[in-house]
Order: sequence, then C-alpha cells, then structure tokens
Amino acid sequence: MALTHPTSTDGITPDYINLLLATAAPSASVTAVRTIDAKTYGEQMVSTAGRVAIEVDYADGSPADMPTRLVIKLTRAIDEVMAPFYANEVAFYLKIRPELTIEAPRCFGGDFNAETTHFGLLLEDLTERGATFPNTTQRTEPDDIRLLLDQLARLHARFWNSPRFSGDLDWVETHVEGKVAHLMNQVAPAYIAYEVENENFKREMVQRLRSTPERLLAGVQALQRHQSAQPQTLLHGDTHLGNTYRLPNGSAGLLDWQLMVRGYAMHDVSYIIATGLSIEDRRANERDLLAFYIDRLSQAGVASPPSIDTVWNEYRHMMVWAVYIGWLTTPVVNYGWEINLINHLRLTTAYEDLETASLVDASL
Repeated sequence: MALTHPTSTDGITPDYINLLLATAAPSASVTAVRTIDAKTYGEQMVSTAGRVAIEVDYADGSPADMPTRLVIKLTRAIDEVMAPFYANEVAFYLKIRPELTIEAPRCFGGDFNAETTHFGLLLEDLTERGATFPNTTQRTEPDDIRLLLDQLARLHARFWNSPRFSGDLDWVETHVEGKVAHLMNQVAPAYIAYEVENENFKREMVQRLRSTPERLLAGVQALQRHQSAQPQTLLHGDTHLGNTYRLPNGSAGLLDWQLMVRGYAMHDVSYIIATGLSIEDRRANERDLLAFYIDRLSQAGVASPPSIDTVWNEYRHMMVWAVYIGWLTTPVVNYGWEINLINHLRLTTAYEDLETASLVDASL
C-alpha cells in the first residue's frame, strides 16, 4: 500500500513514523513524536525539500541503539517537478546506503509515492554527533577538501566499472538517460533562462564568459555524452560545499543525495574543489588535490586509475556543468544572496582560469 506523506508538520504522527520505520528498521516502533524544529523551502539552506527535526519515544522491544532525535525530509508542497529527485534519493538511502562505509547520514526509513509524487525520508539528526555544515561564507582549507576527496575516492572505488550496473544496480540513472536526466536537460533549461534573464548578476556572469545559456547547455550535453564513455562509477552527483558536513572527530561527510547517478568520477571531484575553496586557494592547490584523489583512488582498490593529465582535462571540462546546472539553475531563495553569488563567482572564475570554453568549443 502506497504511503500518504505529509508536506508539513501536520501528519507527522507516531503512526506515520512507524510506517517509515517499517521500510528500513522494522524492529523499531515509536509511541510518541514531538516536533523540535521545522524548515521549509527557502529557510536556512533548505532548497529542494522540507526538513523537520523530531524527538521520539520508542516502544518496548525496540533496538537500544535507535536515536531519539531524527530528521524527516518531506516534499515541498505542490511540487511535482522535483519528483525525480525525491524518488532518486529514497532509492539511494534504501538500496545503496546500507552497504556503504563512507561518512553519510544513516537512514531509518523512507518511501516515495509515485502517484502523489510525495516522499518521506527518516534520517539521523547529524547535530547529535556534533556535525557542522560549511558554506561559502566561511573559509575552507585545502585539508578540508582532502577529507571529502578521501570519502569520494572510497565511494568511487567501490563501484568503479562495476558489473553491478548491469545487474542489481541497473536502475541507477545516468547523466544522459533517466528521469533526472530529463529534468536537467529538458525542464531545467527554461528555469535557467528565466534566472539569467531576471537576475542581473547571473546575466552578467554569463556575459563575462562570452557565452549564452543555450551554448552552455549544448556544452553540458556534449560533456555528458563524452563522460558516459569514460569509466563509470556511482556518483554523489551534487558535491557542492553546502552538501557536506564536518564532525568533531576530524572526518567529513556527504549529504543530500538527490542527484546520485552513475557517471564519471571527475564530476564529483571537480565540483567540490571549485565550490569548496576560495579562488586563490583553488588556483594554488587544485593540481595537488587532483593528485591526492588519484592516489586515494588507487589505495582504495582501483588498479588502473586515470592519469593526472586525463584528470586535469576532465576537471577543466566539468566546469561547464558546474556553472550551468550547478548554480545558474539555483534561485537566490535556495541558499540566500551571498552564498549564491560566491558560488557563481568561484565557478565562473574557474571556467575562465581553466579555459573551459576551449574544451566546450572543441566538443560542439
């Protein structure tokens, strides 16, 4: 039976929580639930789904290690456009997250209702482990990015050219095929054109690159066709700095897996380096960070990792996606003015520094 998912705190009852728990932690059940905090679209980094922090009381017989603080991700009210993202993230947490050893939120239940396009995800509250959530208004050091590259190398190595993509993981979409790809390639361009036309700073950023939204889109699509012929692995898919967290023990993790996809590893690597570092730090450290990633990929079991020259060219080329899909598509309301602007500045500067336009021109 398909679940009915609330789009606000109304409907978050013990019965609803128990239905979610039954999908991933069936031996647990709750008798009471209390809302601690709730954020909707446009509030404090909430961009594509609502988040509700709750406290629960467990029934007798539930596992002793179940957390009493949880976070529920919920559908934005009246938002069918985002449905492919919601379905994708639920599938990741239920079907892939349980086998991973990287740092990512633990999931205790989830469901996507294809008929209503609503979803619910029951995740750990990372603040209970002391997590902090960086963004581009704060200084991030190269060593912080190394922590994340280490996590990505472990993820990518696990699924590097995996035969499972023709087996139990054949449902994982790619950048060129699937509902998320359709959303990005057929639906998003109209939103991006609107953003560029109506946000003056975005329009001038594109003009600074001597390009147009149409040309950038063509460049992205050519890039993704090219990358689909490269070694494939499982990607986080949206590794900007705001989708990461740090823990007091010195580790770092990845959250918000809505764009999880099968693709080429440099998609993830390029995006976190370019959004995670200041312009100066990126310029001074990017090649060393790429070499670090290759080394970690090898240590994690990839017998023939790509060469530094190959990685460097793919890193440069990926900036067209980072500029076009990564942030031109993102309304200011999603993260606020300063974060939005700094990400655009970092990415368009990288696009220029790395002469990405020449690679785009050669691909068209």
